[in-house]
Amino acid sequence: MTKKVDHLAVAVRSIEKSLPFYKDLLGLDHMGDEEVAEQKVKVAVLGAGETRVELLEPTAPDSPVARFIEKSGEGLHHIAFRVDGIDAELKRLAAQGTRLIDAQSRVGAEGARIGFVHPAASGGVLIELVER
Repeated sequence: MTKKVDHLAVAVRSIEKSLPFYKDLLGLDHMGDEEVAEQKVKVAVLGAGETRVELLEPTAPDSPVARFIEKSGEGLHHIAFRVDGIDAELKRLAAQGTRLIDAQSRVGAEGARIGFVHPAASGGVLIELVER
């Protein structure tokens, strides 16, 4: 089951241009950057207390984040919830008829195991489950 909010992810065209707002104006701690090649995205991780904010910059025009920005513009991309036993949690949700993007977990930013719930299952919000 869900333990807490792990992070909020914001789709941006450019981390370089967006980072000063979050780091300098809001005072969030810039914890580092990473590229997740499998998802065609560059990630800047910022600390906000116990929760993180991730800035997601697409690295290819066919990436999910690039398609999101093209359709909806920059903005909130997904909410991530921390769970224990992510594969069991995805299996439990699927058994209850929840529409998933990922039937099994995969590796995401910072080496975390992740899996996405389809927005159709949650009123239009993309939900990520994270096991650290």
